[in-house]
Amino acid sequence: MSAHPGIDRGHTDDLMAFLRASPSPYHAVGNAAQRLENAGFRQVEETAAWDGEAGGRYVLRGGAIIAWYVPEGASPSTPYRIVGAHTDSPNLRVKPIPDTGAHGWRQIAVEIYGGALLNTWLDRDLGLSGRITLRDGSHRLVTVDRPLLRVPQLAVHLDRSVNSEGLKLDKQRHMTPIWGLGEVEEGDLIRFVADETGVAADEIGGWDLMVHSVEPPAYLGRDRELVAGPRMDNLLSVHAGTAALVAAAARTGLDAIPVFAAFDHEENGSQSDTGADGPLLGNVLERSVHARGGGHEDKARAFAGSFCLSSDTGHAIHPNYAERHEPGHHPRPNGGPILKVNVNQRYATDGSGRAVFAAACERAGVPWQSFVSHNAMPCGTTIGPITAARHGISTVDIGVAILSMHSARELCGAQDPRLLAKALTAFLEG
Repeated sequence: MSAHPGIDRGHTDDLMAFLRASPSPYHAVGNAAQRLENAGFRQVEETAAWDGEAGGRYVLRGGAIIAWYVPEGASPSTPYRIVGAHTDSPNLRVKPIPDTGAHGWRQIAVEIYGGALLNTWLDRDLGLSGRITLRDGSHRLVTVDRPLLRVPQLAVHLDRSVNSEGLKLDKQRHMTPIWGLGEVEEGDLIRFVADETGVAADEIGGWDLMVHSVEPPAYLGRDRELVAGPRMDNLLSVHAGTAALVAAAARTGLDAIPVFAAFDHEENGSQSDTGADGPLLGNVLERSVHARGGGHEDKARAFAGSFCLSSDTGHAIHPNYAERHEPGHHPRPNGGPILKVNVNQRYATDGSGRAVFAAACERAGVPWQSFVSHNAMPCGTTIGPITAARHGISTVDIGVAILSMHSARELCGAQDPRLLAKALTAFLEG
């Protein structure tokens, strides 16, 4: 099998391992935290007093993580350089009363999370992941990474028009996975989860569970120049941001405090205590200022001098639907990260942000591309405008161009994850 020239697969191999080990936002932040711990960062509790000493720290809350590195000599008004991302992906999430079924089939009741491409969850082997909350308030991760559930599609013999008129799925009636045969038993799923995690069922007080595709990430194509895998939107950026912060923390002479912020709930509006529209990032940054002896004036100066790169996936040119893309802007796989622009502020990029991003890419030796939506197509959005508006921090939206966004399995260039990480590292290093 030939190898595509110029592709350094080390970073992408590591991304693929990260994707497989992170079937839920809770797994993703746990894996990012472990990488930070290995690099000398330490966790601080939000309920504890913080010190202003130099070094790396991080805060975990649910499916979100905020990490930062205070260099030697940082003052209370030292600005921040922030890479923002999100940990959640569209999927199917378990309802509060999960056990259901009909006609001899045992099923699991699910709710659609985010803007999932529903048809991509059909006839796919699915596992179960997330977390349970015990009665003492502690959490346990749930990882059932084997074929457990399936959403079966109706046979073509019973839907003769499906190929001519298109597939029509009712979110309530058609997306309920099966997981066995027999009569429905109340509490069956939670008893199963308890056995899988090694706890007593009556100790489980709550759960945040979801399904995931168990098919592993893989290189694709004649020359293996593409990568197919789950949750690239947006764990690709979470992985790159973690790597960039670790690399920046190893440098000396930093003139800003590098920060990595990965939020939950971006796919449904970011309005939660772990979302970008919540107070978490602002609280962490402000407390860091105070821990270094600063006050309100120092915080205002630090925020005014700060900058954020909001990193999220964007749309690569689709060869079968080129008319859906803006004619003058066709991002291509392995062409480097994309700068996302929307003058109606669905993305936060302006000309000043473009200059900052371009300078970081130039320092990193990384090519980059521009993306703007077709005028006749609604434009998506990110945590970028939220971050800019909530904290008054200059923000630019960037990312990696992919196909099949919001599918259970997405596609990107094999070189682009490494190029993104290099650009983010150069940005954090200033």
